[in-house]
Amino acid sequence: MDLASTPWPDVARDALTVAVPVGSFEQHGPHLPLDTDTRIASAVARSLTDVVAAPAIEYGASGEHEGFPGTVSIGSGALETLLVEYGRSVCRWARRVVFVNGHGGNGPALVKAVELLRYEGRDVAWLPCAVPGADAHAGRTETSLLLHLSPRDVAMDRAESGNTAPIVELMPQLRSGGMLAATPNGILGDPAGASAEEGERLFADLVRRADEAIEGWSLRPDGRLV
Repeated sequence: MDLASTPWPDVARDALTVAVPVGSFEQHGPHLPLDTDTRIASAVARSLTDVVAAPAIEYGASGEHEGFPGTVSIGSGALETLLVEYGRSVCRWARRVVFVNGHGGNGPALVKAVELLRYEGRDVAWLPCAVPGADAHAGRTETSLLLHLSPRDVAMDRAESGNTAPIVELMPQLRSGGMLAATPNGILGDPAGASAEEGERLFADLVRRADEAIEGWSLRPDGRLV
């Protein structure tokens, strides 16, 4: 069910689980679109069973990417406020809400927002679009997912290797100077070997694990579904 195209009399009160994609608008190397995270989160939300998919929150906390033109970040504080007010509003008629997160930088805002909403008595949770063993940013994992979801918007002729050092080693650079200090082309990883077939497998597993998490509705202390 797609919330945006649904007339209000068809929205059952106190019965629906609303899946809200939370993305970002940030650089994803020279070969992927700026809304990559939003596309992935939106596709996951639309593919879930027994939920109604809401339109995406398309901007997130992406300050670490602001050294690259095109990136638009609203910051963690503004995102937290937006999520809290969103949750308060939707919970006036929805049974519960799950934020489907496509960007790791949104995590702190999601944790704080969900904590407050649950403290206020609202049944809200979040889950990440996380792929086990994935590279960090705009590498093979995200490139494969986009080749499956939006192949016309992937410029594989411009794909190139980025900084492939382990993310743990890169954290000091990332904290002090953002992504630009660690990777001139905006990639952490290597898109080589990416394929639509791999993306299809990764996406199917993402949706399966998300469906299982929503069905179980068991939350960690940080509000994330497990």
